[in-house]
Amino acid sequence: MDNNTSKRLGLFDNITGDLPAAVVVFFVAIPLCLGIALASGAPLFAGLIAGIVGGIVVGAVSGSHVGVSGPAAGLTAIVLTAITDLGAFDLFLTCVVIGGALQVAFGLLRAGVIGYFFPSSVIKGMLTGIGLIIILKQIPHFFGYDADPEGDDAFLQPDGENTFSEIFNLIDYTDDGATTIAFIALGILILWEAVLKNKGKIFTIIPGPLVAVAVGIIWEVTMGDGSLGIASEHLVSVPVPESFDDFIGQFTFPDFSAITMPAVWLTGFTIALVASLETLLCVEATDKLDPRRRVTPTNRELLAQGTGNILSGLIGGLPVTQVIVRSSANIQSGGRTKLSAILHGVLLLVSVILVPNILNLIPLSVLAAILLLVGYKLAKPSTFMGMYRAGWRQFVPFIVTVVAIVFTDLLIGISLGLAVGVIVILYSSYQNSHFLHMRNEEGEREHVEITLAEEVTFFNKGAIRSQFDKIPDDAMLTLDVRKTQFLDYDVVEIMNDFVTTFKNRNIDVEVITEEGTVNNPENYFDVLKMQHAGSAH
Repeated sequence: MDNNTSKRLGLFDNITGDLPAAVVVFFVAIPLCLGIALASGAPLFAGLIAGIVGGIVVGAVSGSHVGVSGPAAGLTAIVLTAITDLGAFDLFLTCVVIGGALQVAFGLLRAGVIGYFFPSSVIKGMLTGIGLIIILKQIPHFFGYDADPEGDDAFLQPDGENTFSEIFNLIDYTDDGATTIAFIALGILILWEAVLKNKGKIFTIIPGPLVAVAVGIIWEVTMGDGSLGIASEHLVSVPVPESFDDFIGQFTFPDFSAITMPAVWLTGFTIALVASLETLLCVEATDKLDPRRRVTPTNRELLAQGTGNILSGLIGGLPVTQVIVRSSANIQSGGRTKLSAILHGVLLLVSVILVPNILNLIPLSVLAAILLLVGYKLAKPSTFMGMYRAGWRQFVPFIVTVVAIVFTDLLIGISLGLAVGVIVILYSSYQNSHFLHMRNEEGEREHVEITLAEEVTFFNKGAIRSQFDKIPDDAMLTLDVRKTQFLDYDVVEIMNDFVTTFKNRNIDVEVITEEGTVNNPENYFDVLKMQHAGSAH
């Protein structure tokens, strides 16, 4: 956790961390934007537009401090099918604009509360599953086998293979130059992270991935056509316009004559629904990864994503959502305010205008090395052990979500994990009625009392979080749990997270139990977590 959690960060208060994080996210975003566009059957420049809009526009409007938005792999099948069925990319762009407008409507209708109803075990399963997917999908790219587009996260791939058969096939297609520089880059990244980062401030300011990419470019320029040179198909491939007019010509505009077509509205609604769901899931996940445990306003996030999709569609870009790969890379690299997301979008814009030729010297295998470390940090073995120790009620939905994501895709995996989570909760709960009561007392300091019901499950998570958000700064909060017989792990975790938030807002917390008043809520909630783990085994 950050050393100074009591201070609220302004936009420029963490620039020494946000700037290096923006550089790392920029390098991660380039191949993902291009690969998702390729897999979607869209122009490559459309993916870059979505990345730029997701960074600059959504980053500025969003209330998320650490989330990063851009084109999402989960929408590739929808985009590919829509472009094929409609027969023209400009018709599809009309769908993107409609989808964005519907997302704005979702935000105004306060539909963001849906995201609060996903159990933490499923969200953690999503993070771990994405981590494993990153590792498995990047192994072929690491060794110079690039048949599957970057950004693909589905088990069944566009090249006719699946995640595991692709790994087996790379034995026949390994590229010596790409593999060699990938190992060099991985060594640099590990050395930077484990040793040099603690040796001096310069190694904190200059991100290891930037050094690894620079070494990769030098390798490509030096080796050229030699035995350890890297062929163009194993390098980043950003469109290179020959003139300013050619650059402007890459923008495509929607054909609004299709606005009356039912198929266009159906596709627009599908984009809005899927993009909103992916965003809300990622918001829940990034809030858990945020060291400061800040809570993203979900309705504002839908408004931000809708605004981004309207603009992206108007200038020829793919649909955008908040995306976990770039968001987790941002957090792991020290990003703590939305400045890092905005700067990564600025870097994308400047680079595709001024230095596309230099970007095209970056080996994909070097970027794969960067992503491998991102994946490992999301799917550490300690995560599996921690969830196992939390008890079977947490572990079963967690592992189902992980396995389902690896063998299907993100949305199906989340859906299966949620279904299992609901079954586990229903099995372990007596379905007693529950309520939340809030009482304010007039005085020098506002006093808020919340009485929890006899049984509180993760279904109450949204209501509890909403009540906590409404507590005014500098207040006194009393949590009465004397009648509570069952306090679900998810609710305990939310309360634990809010202890840090309350400190930032100068809110004092006391817990009233049958044994008396608890004035140290952090220890109390830690004990409850241990009791959950002990009773489950």
